[in-house]
Order: sequence, then C-alpha cells, then structure tokens
Amino acid sequence: MKNLGKIFVVAVMGLTTNCWAQPTLESPSVTCHTDGTVTFSYQNEKAKEVQVDVQFAGKHSMTRDANGTWTVTLGPAAPDMYPYHFEVDGVSIMDPQCPQYFPNEGFKNSLLEIPNPNGSLAHDIKKVPHGKVEYVHYFSKSLGATNNAIVYLPPQYEKKGNDKNYPVFYLISGTTDTEEVYYKVGRMNYILDNLLAEGKAKEMIIVLPYGNPTKLLPTPPQNPMGMGDVFGNDLINDLMPYVESHYRTINDRDHRAIGGFSRGGNQGLSCGLMNLDKFSYLCSYSSFTSTNLPQVYDNAADTNSKIHLFWLGVGTDDFLYGTARDYMEFLDKKGIRSVKEYTDDKFGHTWMNAKYFLNKTLQLLFNPEASEEAMKNGQPALAATGKEQAFTPGVMARLFPRPIISPEFGDDITFRFKAPGAKEVLLESELLEKPVPMQKDADGVWSIKMPSKVTDVFKYCFVVDGVQVADPSNMYLSPDKGFKYSVCNDPAAPYNFAAMGDIPHGKVSYDLNLNVAYYFPPFENDFSLPLIRLIPAADDTMESWFKVGGADAIADKLLADGKTKPCFMMTDVFAEADFSHAKNKVYTLKASDYKTWAERRKALENLLLTLK
Repeated sequence: MKNLGKIFVVAVMGLTTNCWAQPTLESPSVTCHTDGTVTFSYQNEKAKEVQVDVQFAGKHSMTRDANGTWTVTLGPAAPDMYPYHFEVDGVSIMDPQCPQYFPNEGFKNSLLEIPNPNGSLAHDIKKVPHGKVEYVHYFSKSLGATNNAIVYLPPQYEKKGNDKNYPVFYLISGTTDTEEVYYKVGRMNYILDNLLAEGKAKEMIIVLPYGNPTKLLPTPPQNPMGMGDVFGNDLINDLMPYVESHYRTINDRDHRAIGGFSRGGNQGLSCGLMNLDKFSYLCSYSSFTSTNLPQVYDNAADTNSKIHLFWLGVGTDDFLYGTARDYMEFLDKKGIRSVKEYTDDKFGHTWMNAKYFLNKTLQLLFNPEASEEAMKNGQPALAATGKEQAFTPGVMARLFPRPIISPEFGDDITFRFKAPGAKEVLLESELLEKPVPMQKDADGVWSIKMPSKVTDVFKYCFVVDGVQVADPSNMYLSPDKGFKYSVCNDPAAPYNFAAMGDIPHGKVSYDLNLNVAYYFPPFENDFSLPLIRLIPAADDTMESWFKVGGADAIADKLLADGKTKPCFMMTDVFAEADFSHAKNKVYTLKASDYKTWAERRKALENLLLTLK
C-alpha cells in the first residue's frame, strides 16, 4: 500500500511544491478577524430575511446591501471549530461556499475554524508525522448486513520493517452523528498526531464505529428494541474480530479502550462495563449510562481491580449535566473509582467539549502509571445545587423531533421536505431534465414520488422558493466543492454495501496532505496490480468517486463475483501527472466525460470487467 502512494508522489513531484497544503475551514463567505470576531456573508437578492446560526453566538439577523449581499459580524469568540448554517426565509441551509460540513444523519451544518493567533490548539493540523485514516466495510452477522467504520493508524504503523502490534481505542460519536464525526469534526487523528509528536501519548489504533447501525438496513426494523443491543453485539462480535484480523493489534483487556461523546459515551460505558474482560479503559464525554448493570456496581472491589481508567467529563452548562453529575455521584456512593472533569466555557453539549475531553484522555490511555495517578487523584462529584438542567422526555422531543422520512423506498421513491411557509418547493435531480414541483400537505410537508425502477445512485436537492437545499432527512451528502447535494442510494441498487452479503471488502484511504484517495483491494500485497486513475470533475473532491461514485463498492462486488481481478484505484486530482514510469498497467477514467454518476459508475463497471 505504501508503494502505491510512493508511485503517486514521484508522479506529481513536478506539479506541486507543497505537500503540506492544509485544508481550511474558512470559506469565501466567512472572514475571521484578528480580534476574534467573524463576519458572515451570504448572497441572495430575492430573500426577504436571512439569519446565521453559529454555535458561539446563536441565531442573528443579517443585513442586506444594495447588491443582495447579507452580512453580519459576530463575536469575539474563543479560537476553535464551530458549526453554523444560514436560515433563508425560515429554511435552514448549509453555507454553499464552505467546503467543510458536519456529517450527520439529520441536521446540515457547515464548519468554521477560528485560529488561535497566540499559539496552537490541540486539533490544529501541524507539520508533524501524520497517521493514516482508512474507511472500511465488514459484514455484521449481528446486523445481517454490511456495516462501516473508520480506522486510524499511527504514523509509524506502515514504516518499513515495523511489525509492532498496537492497542486499540474504540471511539463512538453521538446521537444522529455518523462514524465520520470524530474524524471530520472531532479531529481525533490530528489530536493524536500532535500528542505523539510531543511524546504525550502512547501509539494506538483508533476505531470509529457507526453508532446507529440499524439505519443501514435495507428495511428498517419495525421494533428496534426487539433486536436487543444491536450496536453492542455488532461491536463485540463483528467489528472487533474484523479489526483484530485485519490490523496488528494487542488483543487483551489491558490494551483495549472504549468511549465516546453523548450517546456514544453511553454506548461506550455500557459495552465497557458489561465486558470488563475485554476493556480496562473507559471514557465518557458528556454522557452517562445505566445504573442497573448486573455484577458491576455492587462489587466495587472487583470492578475497580479491572479498570485502569474510568474517565468522566461534562460541561456544567450541558443539558445532560444533571444526569451526568447524578451518575458520577452514584459511582462515588458505590465505591467505584473515577476521574471527573468539568468545563464551563465550551457552550455545553458541543464538539468543542468532545475534542477537549479527547485530548485529555488520549494522554492517559494505555499508560498504566499515568492513568493510576489520575485515578488516585480523582475527586468526588460536584454537589447538587438543585438548578441542574434535567434530561427529560420533553428535552429529548425538542432536540430530536419526529423525523421526516426522505427518501423512502417502496413501490416508488418518495421525497419529503417540511417547509410550511414556502410558496414553492421543487425536486432537482441529475436524472431530471429540469426541476419538478412537489405537493404540500396540511402539515406543511412537501412530497413527490419517483419510479422505484431507478435503482441507482444519483444526486438531488430541493429548491425552496429559488434556494437549493440539501435533504435534511438524508444522511448521505455529495462531498462537492460548492453546494453539496444529497445522494439517493436505493437499497435495491446493485452495488449497495448493506445488501452485498458476507463478501471481502477493500479499504479506502484518504491522504489529506496529497489530496488523494486510494482504494486497496482485499487481501492483496502485489503492488504490480493494475492501477485505475479516477479523475474528478470540476466540482468534485477526492472523496466523490467513492462517496457518490461507489467505486470501492463496484470493485468489491465484481471481485467477489469473479468478474474482475484485483486492482488499485486512486482519485487523481493532478490529471496531467505522468505515470509513464509506473510498473503498473495504468487506466484513466475522467468523470467529466460523463453527465451523471450513473453513467460514470457504468463506465467504471465496464472498465473493471475488462480486467478479467
């Protein structure tokens, strides 16, 4: 795998002089000033009212100039990363000019980064050795479908001659988050890269599971509760065996950690405490778990002897603080040792806290001396004041209202969008010659049906009173440079991962320094295999051929069916690179030669079939 990367580096060495080009979270519509204030701008001549909603300031109205540009300056705010979005005449949209976004099953936010002029932040992208981030798929017997995860490998993992085995930290994101959030928002890889470079953390593999795996099922279960602990069963019985058979890991409880943010913290504590034969480092960020776990709390001496680190962090301004504090106090009363950390300056239940807590705990994981010292110095829970925010069913309903199902697959594909105040909502799709009108019901939900025979992947969006809007109910976004379309992926599509069954899968690795994505076939170490260069179109990114084009899914399925032979693939943003020196047989496929992703997928399929 490293050799393929070297082939590319040599090919483009004459084309680029900066391999350290860092992704920026500042867009043309956002200006960060030296005093910590931020100016937001949005162009829309027809809008009647525009607001910006940013985590450090809340929602604020913007002012329109004569050219239809809406602006507002907010802050100052502390240096950090903050999600934000615009509200245009009451409709929430991502910043169409911002390249970075918050991966989520529901809400759609862009990301803003306020740099620290006086020093560095834990999550900064620095000129230090960087680890590798791989996207993997594995068949889950617990789920009866293919699941996905992200794996971080430390910088030295693939160094020539290195046969070292590593401890593993299973790190889970929150409710409605995808497995990408602790990578793209939490920056777990850069935080650990920086700590390793400073000698402040132990080398480890980090695995990011998907916390809501039933959402991947072609037919969602009618009674998810009846399926038991699907996440826990998948993690223990499917994901862990996959990781331990595909990576060099140390497979004992002293070298496994588990934790997460929000719901992920609950899942991490529950899995960890119920499997203390497998985990000895437990971390909860802005969360808590059940106080009714058999054989755990009523045998403090035995439980304490099995846990190297029990770390709990929460903001005192978090809406979960009251319940989290109660759980901390419960542990104290039961005699269960723990480390407790509180914040009051990171806007409560936020990813500012999630990153902060992660940076703290990474310095303790797999370091028995440091973790024991922290446990010895653990303090009792803060005393209750009676004014703590309570996590009630009402709070849950406000934060997570009943979802609109879109797209919904059946005899037809139904798209829905709730906009009671909109005058017109259209469906725009790359499969349609022009946008088509949707119909509004009495609840203000607009809908339209398309024939289900369209069993493929395609991009679409809603056009609400002239404004393009990604489907807020669809977790799949096209990682475009500008406006980000939603991606419709029919479960009946021939290359849908969840329906592939128990077949081997390759890996997709993203290199942010070179701005290249690689596909490596399963079980192959022959670096003379054919290489397919996938050239993105003008508005695509290095992720597009995989996130929308499904290049890895197509290769995996055809390979499993014996219809092609193994090959490497890479998204080559340097289309003019010279590969004449490569020992591989090189094929090139340009996205710009085809109008739709369906046509691009078919072209790739045809190319792969010629490799038989």
